[in-house]
Amino acid sequence: MSEHKKVDPRAIRSKKMLKNAVFSLLAENVEISQLTVQKIANRAELNRATFYLHYEDINDLLRQIVHEIFDDLSMKVEPLLQVKSSIEQEQLVTFLSYFYEYRQIFAVLVEHKGFKNQLTNLLKNTIEKRRNVRNIDSTNQVVSVDIIAASLLGIIMWWIKDGSQYSAEYIAGQITLMYKRRYL
Repeated sequence: MSEHKKVDPRAIRSKKMLKNAVFSLLAENVEISQLTVQKIANRAELNRATFYLHYEDINDLLRQIVHEIFDDLSMKVEPLLQVKSSIEQEQLVTFLSYFYEYRQIFAVLVEHKGFKNQLTNLLKNTIEKRRNVRNIDSTNQVVSVDIIAASLLGIIMWWIKDGSQYSAEYIAGQITLMYKRRYL
């Protein structure tokens, strides 16, 4: 009989408070390089020892946040891969809504080359998988995956930084119009 290690609800709550503190600080335009354990702990209303119970350092915390973001994005992108016809508006809205919900953290993280590259690769892989599902031959006069991924990333980043007055539905509609049927 194997014993499963129980997760302490206090640990879950503390980690959530620390992550929310990072989001809150970054939303105030604090640069990642200006984050300190003390600032994060103070904002979370926890002590530094609690921080170090869960994370080695700030980079460890940020790494875990980024992993969670990409795990969530991968789940949001999955329904887009199943669509054999043109993109379903509803699925695209769900995907875009995630960006909007976390727009403040995305606006900061995308400024870092590694995060931006990982996000671009997610978009490129999604486009390639959609093309495979739809039997679109990439050698047959279609727009490059790199160009589409870069333009989608550009649209999303403009939207969350400067165009947040537009709804996810509106942006999804605009993207659908741009890439009607053939390239996604």
